[in-house]
Amino acid sequence: MKPILLKLSGLQSYREQQEIDFASLTETGLFGIFGPTGSGKSSLLDAITLAMYGKVERAVNGTQGIMNHSEDQLSVAFTFELTSSAGPSRYRVERKFKRTGEQSVSNTISRFIHVTEDGDHVMADKLADVTRCVEEHIGLKMDDFTRAVVLPQGKFAEFLSLRGVDRRQMLQRLFHLEQYGDQLAVKLSRRVKDNEAALRALEAEQQGLGSAGKADVEAAAVRLQEAVRRAAECRKLLEAAQQRSERFAKIRELQEERSRREAKRQALLAQEESILLLEQKLSKADEAEQRLPALNAWRSAEAAWKSRLARAEGQELLAASAEREAAGLAAAESAAQAALLAEEPALRQGEGTYRRALELEAELGGLRRERAEVLARRDAASGGLAASQERMARERELLARGQKKQQEL
Repeated sequence: MKPILLKLSGLQSYREQQEIDFASLTETGLFGIFGPTGSGKSSLLDAITLAMYGKVERAVNGTQGIMNHSEDQLSVAFTFELTSSAGPSRYRVERKFKRTGEQSVSNTISRFIHVTEDGDHVMADKLADVTRCVEEHIGLKMDDFTRAVVLPQGKFAEFLSLRGVDRRQMLQRLFHLEQYGDQLAVKLSRRVKDNEAALRALEAEQQGLGSAGKADVEAAAVRLQEAVRRAAECRKLLEAAQQRSERFAKIRELQEERSRREAKRQALLAQEESILLLEQKLSKADEAEQRLPALNAWRSAEAAWKSRLARAEGQELLAASAEREAAGLAAAESAAQAALLAEEPALRQGEGTYRRALELEAELGGLRRERAEVLARRDAASGGLAASQERMARERELLARGQKKQQEL
């Protein structure tokens, strides 16, 4: 981690905002912070620790102990640079605190910012998240940071007297040696457990196999030969049993087929009577079909005879009615002739009136045709007038819109 810029205010003796430009201090290499006791050298380191982790261990009463007694606010902003395989990256941690009572201070702003050429990108804005981002990017917890980077006064002896476990864990975090420390120990422990389990399995298998002396080997060979002979006998017995099983299976299939055929024969015997009845009905149907043409011819002849008989009876009735109608017509004709002779003078007088009525009727037809044409022209004119009125309404609407738009413009 390379410090770049530190801004602080309201911390210890630094009431007003102060800026320490580490970039200019490190241009020539190493630099030192010198001054008499109480001049504020350790306060700068406390400001860095407060910005990174949000607290300072050596402060009495926590953050309350390092806030200036005349100020109600404390702010720190620390910019640093980290170098990795991808190149250098700059980050800035900002924290602000506010006095909320005589013995209490609350955190108001905490931000972890990635500083890039395109601008600042806030990666975390909560107290716990900011501290977690610092630990993830730097790889140090606060205890490691105060023991290795910022060693407070009087803590060097404690650093030297760390126990082996604490020192090993701190060095692992500092140099990222977890894969060679705890992870390697876990792998070795797992490998030892696997080897012990395999050894126990081999021992159990060896106990199951027993001893392997010469006599035991010879006895095992004898038992092997006996087992081979017994296996050959069992194989022969198995083949004979399979052959018998195949023969029995074939016999069982034949028996099942015989049972099915017998059941089918019994079913056919049960239907024998109904089949005989159907055969008798079928023979009767054949005979009826042979006699059907003669029956149809007889029915046709009977129908023709009945129709001729009906026509003859109707002609007789018609002749009688015709005679009656002829007598009536003769009487009516004589009566009509007498009436015409009586009405002839009146009819001749009305002949002229009838002819005038025919002429008036012809004129009336012409007038009706002219009236229909006039009505058609009127309907056409009315339609054109309605279309013209509709177009005029649209034009007036467009004109009104245009005038309104003109007024708005």
